[in-house]
Amino acid sequence: MPDTKRGREEQAQHEEKRQQRRELDEERERGEEAEPPDERPATCHRRGCNEPAQFVVTERYQEETGHGAVTVEVSLCRAHTDEESPTNLDGAYDDYVFHVEPIPETPEA
Repeated sequence: MPDTKRGREEQAQHEEKRQQRRELDEERERGEEAEPPDERPATCHRRGCNEPAQFVVTERYQEETGHGAVTVEVSLCRAHTDEESPTNLDGAYDDYVFHVEPIPETPEA
């Protein structure tokens, strides 16, 4: 193909089609993959506690240095979850988050 405007446009169209085909192939491959395992710890995050983790506590706050948001997520047993509360309220802003979610029980195989 000569180096003309039309030739360059055709090459770009061919490249777009090849890219779309690659993306479709990758999507098909991902659809066949198994879901990644849940990487949350099975026991409480607190040092010395071997109780099963039952809740995930998440807090997102503004970093003290002002370099952006920090998100902390820990898995805790029931007793340690009861002790949790927002601790970084000085860094609270519009997107501040503090929430506790139960860890869904997984059926034993």
